[in-house]
Amino acid sequence: MDVPVYTISSRAIDLVARIAEKVGELKGSGEYSRNLRLRKINRLRSIQSSLAIENNTLTLDQVTDIIEGRQVLGLPYEIQEVKNAYQAYKHLLEYDPFNVKDFLKAHQFMTAQLVKEAGHFRSQGVGVFDGTKLVHAGAGYQFVPQLMSDLLTWAKKTDIHPLLKSSIVHFEIEFIHPFIDGNGRIGRLWQTLMLSKWNELFAWLPVETVVFENQQGYYDALAISQKAGDSESFIEFMLNAILQALEELPARKITDIFTNINTDKLTKTELEFLEQIAGYLDKNGEITNYRAQLLTNKSDVSVKKYLAKFVEIGLLKVEGKNKGRKYLIGR
Repeated sequence: MDVPVYTISSRAIDLVARIAEKVGELKGSGEYSRNLRLRKINRLRSIQSSLAIENNTLTLDQVTDIIEGRQVLGLPYEIQEVKNAYQAYKHLLEYDPFNVKDFLKAHQFMTAQLVKEAGHFRSQGVGVFDGTKLVHAGAGYQFVPQLMSDLLTWAKKTDIHPLLKSSIVHFEIEFIHPFIDGNGRIGRLWQTLMLSKWNELFAWLPVETVVFENQQGYYDALAISQKAGDSESFIEFMLNAILQALEELPARKITDIFTNINTDKLTKTELEFLEQIAGYLDKNGEITNYRAQLLTNKSDVSVKKYLAKFVEIGLLKVEGKNKGRKYLIGR
């Protein structure tokens, strides 16, 4: 049986410890498990970001509208990608992460009506290109079923920490490239699944958003690990992304972070926006317009409108001008 090649660095070990500590803090607060609205927002952020990494242009608001059954102006295949990804994530906790049939079922959900071989391993060679330059050639198609079987069997038997194991499996999926299309989306989904089996918090954690924000770093880590034939760099990148996603979650109630909050003064969409930036504000004490755009995938105009409202009612205060402007918690 082929087994993955990986190195666990001291940096990776440190990141695992920090992530485990943060998970304990969030679990202890109980706020996240009760906040169904925040869980829904984060699930939609995960979907939008994972698709955006693959060049889907739909915004978070458009993704939300599609899932809620509203009409959206957009390319038909991009709208279909959203519907498919929602189905794939909807069934997340039903999959067995070590079962090849479930792996194929998830791909069927993810690529239905978009890929001829949806739900099937590819039957031809495939490569990843940067323009006309071949960046990575996937494994020979005739070897893919056995390679994937070996990978998931290894993942089931190994006793290394789920944070490490899930990152290794994610990398190996990208390295094998088992499908004609949808490999990136499935790789990210499968890491989320493996982490969710360790702690259900990860079923709702938008790690994909952090990956999207650091997309070049994601590609660089993949390339370095593929060239080295060792997933060390990719493991470190994904652990960093997981830690960042956890740190951007509010560990406390919104009303504890913003002690003077009056939710009656906020519309539903304003409250949802606040929940999306609350964790970052809680950790850093301040936020810029640009960072809020990255966290929420909303336009510059929309973000300015929301932040101005929060300043108006005293939730935030503003310092600086133009590009140097930042918004601080108005304690």
